Amino acid sequence: MVPRLGRKIPDTRERIELLKTVYYEAQRAGLDPQLVLGLIQVESGFRKYAVSSAGARGLMQVMPFWVKQIGTTDQDLFHLRTNLRYGCTILRYYLDIEKGDLYRALGRYNGSLGRPEYPNAVHAAWQSNWKFMPDKVAQSSPTTITR
Repeated sequence: MVPRLGRKIPDTRERIELLKTVYYEAQRAGLDPQLVLGLIQVESGFRKYAVSSAGARGLMQVMPFWVKQIGTTDQDLFHLRTNLRYGCTILRYYLDIEKGDLYRALGRYNGSLGRPEYPNAVHAAWQSNWKFMPDKVAQSSPTTITR
């Protein structure tokens, strides 16, 4: 994964730190780390200081209201581990609400529940850029989530 991030994050140490943190926080939340990488790609393009027009912050584009809901007000959503912890916790929360339905959980995460564009974009990024699959399986894998 380190070479795959080369264009987005030129510093090797930063890439390794990101990947280790993604792995740790995803595993902690019971998520596939490669799925989390796909989500980050779609949400922020791996820009640590990204801010959306709605005010979402960081790699996983966490809305600031979550800090008040599940954290403490002194937490910085641009901090790598903090952002990934919140993002993974929120996605796990939505997966639990949706009883494991990734399509609906991703829609909730993005605020686009019921619209296929966002879940399909995350799934495509995950499958085509981050998911390790043997060649035969990779060639036959779908690139969209169908509903």
